[in-house]
Amino acid sequence: MMMTKNERKAEKESPLKIWWAGFWREKAGPESRSQRYCLLFLLTFFLTWVIIPKGGFAPVHYTPGDVASRDVKAPLEMLIPDEGLTAKKRQEAADAVRPLYDYDARAGIELEKKLIQILRLVAAESAPGEKNFEALAQQVTGLLGDSLSIEEIRWLDGLPKTPEFIEAVRTAINAVLRSKIVTNNRLFSADVERGVVLRNLQSQQEDVVKGGEGILDLASAQTLLHKRLSQIDGLSRAQKQTLIAVCQRILRPNLTFNKNETESRKQQALEAVAPVLFQVKKGEMIVREGERVTVEQIQELRALSELGNEPGNQRTAVGMFICISLLFFIMHRFAGRNIRKYNPGNRDILFLTVVLAGLFVLIKVSIFVSTALEGTLPAIDGASYYYVIPFAAGAMLVRIVLNSEIALFFTLSVALLAGVLFGNSLFITLYVFLGSLVGAHGVRQCKQRTTLYRAGLILSLANVSLVLGLHLLSGRGFEVQLLYKLGFALGNGLVCAVIVNGTVPLIEYLFKYTTDVKLLELANMNTPILRELMIQAPGTYHHSIIVGNLVEAAAEEINANPLLARVAAYYHDIGKIKKPLYFVENIRGGENRHDRLAPSMSALILISHVKDGAEMAREIKLGEALVDIIRQHQGTALIKFFYEKAKTQAGTDMPAINEQDYRYPGPKPQTREAALIMLADAVEAASRTLTDPTPARIQGLVQKIINNIFNDGQLNECELTLKDLHNIAKSFNQILGGIFHQRIDYPEPAFKERDKDATRKKNGDDSPREPAKETQDTHVTAEAGRKEDLKRLGMS
Repeated sequence: MMMTKNERKAEKESPLKIWWAGFWREKAGPESRSQRYCLLFLLTFFLTWVIIPKGGFAPVHYTPGDVASRDVKAPLEMLIPDEGLTAKKRQEAADAVRPLYDYDARAGIELEKKLIQILRLVAAESAPGEKNFEALAQQVTGLLGDSLSIEEIRWLDGLPKTPEFIEAVRTAINAVLRSKIVTNNRLFSADVERGVVLRNLQSQQEDVVKGGEGILDLASAQTLLHKRLSQIDGLSRAQKQTLIAVCQRILRPNLTFNKNETESRKQQALEAVAPVLFQVKKGEMIVREGERVTVEQIQELRALSELGNEPGNQRTAVGMFICISLLFFIMHRFAGRNIRKYNPGNRDILFLTVVLAGLFVLIKVSIFVSTALEGTLPAIDGASYYYVIPFAAGAMLVRIVLNSEIALFFTLSVALLAGVLFGNSLFITLYVFLGSLVGAHGVRQCKQRTTLYRAGLILSLANVSLVLGLHLLSGRGFEVQLLYKLGFALGNGLVCAVIVNGTVPLIEYLFKYTTDVKLLELANMNTPILRELMIQAPGTYHHSIIVGNLVEAAAEEINANPLLARVAAYYHDIGKIKKPLYFVENIRGGENRHDRLAPSMSALILISHVKDGAEMAREIKLGEALVDIIRQHQGTALIKFFYEKAKTQAGTDMPAINEQDYRYPGPKPQTREAALIMLADAVEAASRTLTDPTPARIQGLVQKIINNIFNDGQLNECELTLKDLHNIAKSFNQILGGIFHQRIDYPEPAFKERDKDATRKKNGDDSPREPAKETQDTHVTAEAGRKEDLKRLGMS
């Protein structure tokens, strides 16, 4: 299947380009919501990044003893950790933790039981020569946890097997194992001098012990055990040595150092010590230019540079992002549902996004500049420079380009976010909010450049009053800094006016807006397109001027935009330049070219002037507002003359005439200004057909035209009311009455009548009048005639 040229062009366009083009459409498509959410996300992320405090350009390359190259001041109050002192405190806390020793009282009892079991196992009766010492050695090893040689088993087998002997061995071992035995007494002695913690593993009770009374090391315990066992009677020397050797091998310490738990407790104590902080006040000078940098100052500079990377600031950034998102979403939702004139399109939201982001960039840069100036001019407090920051410039731009309702919500957003930016300052919020409202109100009817400076002067006076009121509200008296603040507030209005004056043309170009200032430039009748219209289509040119007068007066009656309506009327028919002789107002008694054309072709030519006009308006960059009115000024009206002519010429064997072929493509008027131009265009054209334009006939014609347009549904999509239509008709009647007013038939001067009489006499014409008396001086006669003329005109 063959694709059209437009289809091939659309296929080549990237999705991103199509998505971006959606911002400039008159009516947003399905992607409108995604575009707005994307803008909201980007704007919120950007403002969060701007507002959250950061270290900025704090120098961190200094080493102790370097000379500072510039002043560095704390932008806000900071608590900076002292790393050296914090480490010292933590080490002291860790050293204060006493070593932990675990005391297992059951260990001695278990060893005692094992030894008695071994003795009884070896002493078990069996036939002589039938004992399996290897199997016995394995059993002993399983009980003891340590291996004994077969020779040692034989020696144990030779011990007495009486209960008295076993009880004597139990008593000797018990005397030793009931004591606390450590592995290394020297290490324990060093710890016990400053105190150790003994933890009973059975009761989990902990006691602090200082001094090593009653505590033996393993060597001492073995010596004591040797002594006790040596006192048992009835044993040979070899048997005693074997018994002592076996008992010493099974002897184990019951008081052990718990290194892991001790280290864990030291770590807990170390972490429990909070960082030692020292405070840096907002505005405090961290380092001055030319000074040698100390270690403490280097710590402050590093803390300043890492201000935005702390976990606390990251949580603050998330909270800030959520709050700003809710602020924009709730305000936009509320205004869209409850305020009739709040209806921003995608292009408007893009414009608001750019202005708001640019304004906060300007504010942030101004804060950096004020910090630098404070170092240069220490007599002026850095906070005093804040009052010259052009907060109101954004609201003034929004009011000039859009309307008061959107400017109000823009002002509220800026004021709240600026207050957060300046450390949750209520005073800054009030200063920004009230100043922006005054500035926006001052440019509400900005029809010339001087209006901006007049608004700037009013803003300056309001700022001075605000600064004085806020200064007294804070409970401070009159001081030198107040004079600086008043001076900066006075200059704030001029700064805002200059910024807005230079920014408006750029906004008009980038966002294709048509402001009142641009409309005044377009109202100049010497623009190239209007001069070409005057030469190529003089009838259309004259018609456009009269339509402009009609719509301007009517717009004032219904509180529409008179300037927009008048300028749009001048340009609404520029499409007729391409085929001027096909429009009746430009035919000067010559041949009507439509007589040789089919009605359908004539209708196409008439319809084409709307499309041609819109294309020409875009080429010369008139702005979307004027382009929309050019497209809408005919609506979907029926070209009734050629439609009726086509029906008359159609035969019975021809297909039926489609009425839509003889209607303009539309759209219907969407604004009151476009509807005014539709009404005035039809009324002015129809008024030319009146042979005797009396006030009654004019009134009847105007009412008929408005009723026809209303009944045709052309006004269904604009906001005109029946009261507005009545006021429009009344205004049209007054203007048309002035255009078609009756003039008196002035009499000819007396000397001209005498000249006519003399001519008649010279030609032999009879006259009923008496002959005039001859005078000696013709000059006197002429003077007398002129005086008589003045009397007739009522001027003598």
